[in-house]
Amino acid sequence: MTPTDAFTPAAGRLALGLYDPIVSLTRERLWRSLAAMHAAPRPGDVIVDVGCGTGSLAVLLGRAEPRATVIGVDPDPAVLRLARRKAAAAGATADFRTGMGDAVDDLLGPESADTVVSSLVLHQCPVPMKRAILAAVHRTLRPGGKLVIADYGRQRTPAMRLAFRIVQFVDGKQDTQPNADGILPRLIAEAGFEEVREVESVATVTGSLSFYTARRSGG
Repeated sequence: MTPTDAFTPAAGRLALGLYDPIVSLTRERLWRSLAAMHAAPRPGDVIVDVGCGTGSLAVLLGRAEPRATVIGVDPDPAVLRLARRKAAAAGATADFRTGMGDAVDDLLGPESADTVVSSLVLHQCPVPMKRAILAAVHRTLRPGGKLVIADYGRQRTPAMRLAFRIVQFVDGKQDTQPNADGILPRLIAEAGFEEVREVESVATVTGSLSFYTARRSGG
């Protein structure tokens, strides 16, 4: 089992039970709906949610397209227990598995997914881990497969930079500042993805959330 100090838990320094209430303050219903819209699940798709946390996005994707296979991956067994309960309560089918984002291709197999989504994960990671996760995701996707990321991106205004200090207090400035400086599109492209785009931006009380889409070449 992965040691707990190998990853940043949901809600960082805060209690796990506070995670969902805190995330709800980030206009969660809006941005999760946007993430699901960009993922555009289709019947028969295999969709992997990397760093699925308590399962909210995986459950939404499973309800949006019950004929898709939705797999949630997270290194924290405690949040996966919550995710399974959430899916059962919603009547959604999702397969939750324990694993690190930088080893998702080992867990699921290379070229095994049509779409990979990830939300509020990369901002918590050191830059080398951001790179490692994106590289593993690229290996996990089939040629032509789609990547959708919803995370804190460039904080473009003084108000958003001030709001983002809340996130930096919880998750630490060293790992979060590169996101605020706009590093993610470059890292996504360096991992081998094509058609890298920032397609949406949503202002929240904790800073600006950006939505990035990209594709693995081929297909």
